Amino acid sequence: MPLHTLHDLDPTAGTVQLRPASPSFSTSSLLLFPPPSPTDPNDPLRWPRWKKHTAFLSVCAFTFLTNYGIGGLAPAFYLLSLEFDKSMAQTSDLLLWPILVLGVFNFFWVPVANYFGKRPVFVFCSGLLCVSFLWGALARSFEALLWSNVVAAFAGSSTEALGASIVNDLYFLHERGAKMGMYMNFISGGNTLGPLVCGFVITGLSWRWHKWIAVILTGINFLAVLLFVPETRYYREGGDGVGSGSGMGVSEGVGSSVNPEKVAPAAVVGESEEEAAQDSRQTVPKKTWAQELSLWSGAAPNTNLLKMFVRPLPMFAYPCVIYSFLGYAVSLVLTVSVNILNSFVLQAPPYSWSPMINGLINIPGFIGNVAGSYAGGWLVDLFCDWKTRRNKGIFEPESRLYLCVLPLLITGAGCLLFGYGVERTLHWTSLFFGYGMTSFALTAVPTITMAYVSDCVLPVNADALMLVNGSKNIVAFGFLYGIVPWVEQVGYVNCFGAQAGIYVAVIGLGMAVLIPFGEKIRHAQARWRIIL
Repeated sequence: MPLHTLHDLDPTAGTVQLRPASPSFSTSSLLLFPPPSPTDPNDPLRWPRWKKHTAFLSVCAFTFLTNYGIGGLAPAFYLLSLEFDKSMAQTSDLLLWPILVLGVFNFFWVPVANYFGKRPVFVFCSGLLCVSFLWGALARSFEALLWSNVVAAFAGSSTEALGASIVNDLYFLHERGAKMGMYMNFISGGNTLGPLVCGFVITGLSWRWHKWIAVILTGINFLAVLLFVPETRYYREGGDGVGSGSGMGVSEGVGSSVNPEKVAPAAVVGESEEEAAQDSRQTVPKKTWAQELSLWSGAAPNTNLLKMFVRPLPMFAYPCVIYSFLGYAVSLVLTVSVNILNSFVLQAPPYSWSPMINGLINIPGFIGNVAGSYAGGWLVDLFCDWKTRRNKGIFEPESRLYLCVLPLLITGAGCLLFGYGVERTLHWTSLFFGYGMTSFALTAVPTITMAYVSDCVLPVNADALMLVNGSKNIVAFGFLYGIVPWVEQVGYVNCFGAQAGIYVAVIGLGMAVLIPFGEKIRHAQARWRIIL
């Protein structure tokens, strides 16, 4: 079984000419990367904007509803512990075990989707998510409710990495940060808006109605995925079967790469995506809507399913993957720690809030998520474009990492504020501000770092993002499984202070290494023969 290098698939190693340096082109124009196919209207990069957005938002809604139905139950934890006679630690299992399952089964769904296609996986899993929430709404025991959440996490895990990789299937490099930020906001939004809505629902009705609402919404989403999410897997010219076999809808072969020293003619597609979409050289017939509804698009060529399962594992050697999954993991740990603990803090004396009022803590959480996705997405794209202009039109992926300083400072301070606020029984506003600042990292850090991973290992980005999403949940589960005993033993100040220190160390050290040395590391790792 021959091994390949990233350089075999994409000799740019992430360094691409994103703005034309030639005087024959407008300096305000952007070069489209990856270059779309000039002859195939079925290339997802050439789809109309409405079609791209509809497919993308349907998948975003899928991942939102996964977290809405599972994590949204958090305000009911205190009442559930009383109803089912469970301890605080036992009740937290309703969220902890699904977090583990969401991570582990990335390692199942991504290879299956790379081999058989993403569409059949999304359709099956969105239907299964609806059924699992129905099970939860009808559950009569704690064990049944727990298992319904676990099965829901099994279904929803299909969107963790595949949802992020679909950004690269549908959008160009200059759009990637903003779209990744939007995707991350949908993931985190389920964990903030879900508890907010659930707080009102369980006060006026019951926690079961939270699940019934999730059943209705996931049923609608299943129809949207079935009807409006075509297959986005696409094999580009120039692939030798290695990169293309991964099922990525991005630049996957030498022929589609951009030489940073001299812009290849194929990369200069035009001044806009519309010009690319209207290219008159198309020779491949356009699929009808009925053809796009098919669940079968063929198995990946020149490979096998076993190879798909094994291939991602050596990519742990890439520093960008390590940094992304550790940064995402510590950001997730901080936010979910507050999610697990806040109902036991705010619904018990001295605060003694009702679940409805308790749910309001998710308003600053949601604001923090939106601000983080905006900073990690649109703002980073803007900063990268500024850096690209100053660099004679050449884009370097490390440009994205400079703005990691924002979540480093904001979230580190927010974590300390929440810990001190709880232990010293400060005014509730300190807890709200602390949670909002902590939530900033949950979207900002993964938006920045996963876009960075995609830039660095573009031909195999789905495999790399699978490692990021799967590994961060496993690491987060290890931390969070002991969060309740940890708090009970050392107190909130010491617990959240230690978490803040770990978080700042991970984000800060990664920036200190990758910003100055990332380019050399990228070009060195592109020669490592570790890709199956």
